[in-house]
Amino acid sequence: EGCREAGGNMAARAEADAGGLCGAERPGAAGLTLLGLTPSAPSCPHGPALLFVKTCQGKEEGRRFYACSACRDRRDCNFFQWENEKVSEARLAAREEYNRNHQPSFTHRQNVERYENFVLLPLSKRRFCQECQQLLLPAEWEMHSDHQFQSDISAAQLKSPSQLLYPLENKKTNAQYLFADRSCQFLLDLIIDLGFRRVLCVGTPRLHEKIQSKASQEEDFRVRSLLLDIDFRYSQFYTEDEFCHYNMFNHYFFGGEASSETCRKFLYQDNGERVIMVTDPPFGGLVEALACSFKKLMSVWKKTEKEDHNNKEMPVFWIFPYFFESRILEYFPSFRMMDYQVDYDNHALYKYGKTGRRQSPVRIFTNLTPSTIVLPVEEGYRFCTICQRYVSSGNQHCEICNSCTSKDGRRWKHCVLCKKCVKPSWSHCNNCNCCALQNHTCEKTDAGCFVCGKAGHKRSTCPSLSGT
Repeated sequence: EGCREAGGNMAARAEADAGGLCGAERPGAAGLTLLGLTPSAPSCPHGPALLFVKTCQGKEEGRRFYACSACRDRRDCNFFQWENEKVSEARLAAREEYNRNHQPSFTHRQNVERYENFVLLPLSKRRFCQECQQLLLPAEWEMHSDHQFQSDISAAQLKSPSQLLYPLENKKTNAQYLFADRSCQFLLDLIIDLGFRRVLCVGTPRLHEKIQSKASQEEDFRVRSLLLDIDFRYSQFYTEDEFCHYNMFNHYFFGGEASSETCRKFLYQDNGERVIMVTDPPFGGLVEALACSFKKLMSVWKKTEKEDHNNKEMPVFWIFPYFFESRILEYFPSFRMMDYQVDYDNHALYKYGKTGRRQSPVRIFTNLTPSTIVLPVEEGYRFCTICQRYVSSGNQHCEICNSCTSKDGRRWKHCVLCKKCVKPSWSHCNNCNCCALQNHTCEKTDAGCFVCGKAGHKRSTCPSLSGT
């Protein structure tokens, strides 16, 4: 959910600046590897930049550079700097000024004060500028006179900002998909049933909104939430204790130490209240960068614990497409993927109830015991006593694999030659020596590593990268 303003496909970003290296104009000739954050990393308006290395097939060394962590389209943030580049004082000063000029018009504190004044206005004077995505006070009407605005903003609308604000849907820069009410209510019910009373919402504004709304309306509702999101528009509706402007790709709190401390205090378990982190990152985002940030948040939780939890992790629901399973498990081996299909209001394909390949591919990855994640039986989910977890109706237990193997909701079939279950539309290819779509293009099975050209390993585990 939340903002899809993602540092995902950096290859397109670097082509203009590093395209001359190693024949990058040829498809598949060059790629990028994330090296992560460095103490001396330069900053853009989205916080510290990430360090990448440009890898070239058959070459052992690649050239390192810094790029924006948040935007994958250079038209949104064109920051780029080679790691060993000497930057002049004049350029540094210009960069700092640029970063300052590209910050929001109001601070979070100013937005809170504006909101307090806004709710005191009679309904007829409550206006929201649709072009600027901003609550307007009467003194500001003249400045927005040629803009379209929405009038008579009710208290209910103010409690549901995700429906008042336009979703960010530019697929090249950001795509903000919001939980459908079915999934949002399921998550909240599950969280409550599991005994959690504090929810750290990382890029899940609609879940946070639902919790905040229920807390204001129901006196006996005891769940609290804190939203961490890169979409600063939400600062118009939430206090500093309810929202932190945050970039999940570089673990950057735009509000500095004060915001970081707000998060730390929220994660501190008081009176036995249990905390869970729920995150729905941009699907184009770099899993490595996300994993690094999430581990830092989990580390903050561990340091705040009163009891001895050295061998435990902060409970997490990471919501992501099922085809990223191997990447997530690479960084969080304790996680398991649940069969529940998460759907979204404003995505044409990620909808519940569709069949075949049109089903939502979005799942819940969690470090909680799978048997405790009860999925709705009325939607066709059932409990597999062998796997000790709830599975979808089409996910049949394979006696050979000894597991419910389907990932996409369809019934998979076992391939004796591959020694695993595969998608029903796949068949075994003798040329590729594996299962694939019938009309696929056969690839060479002896293809070497993308970086060094040698066989036996993939680019992500290439020994040559360890020296770069």
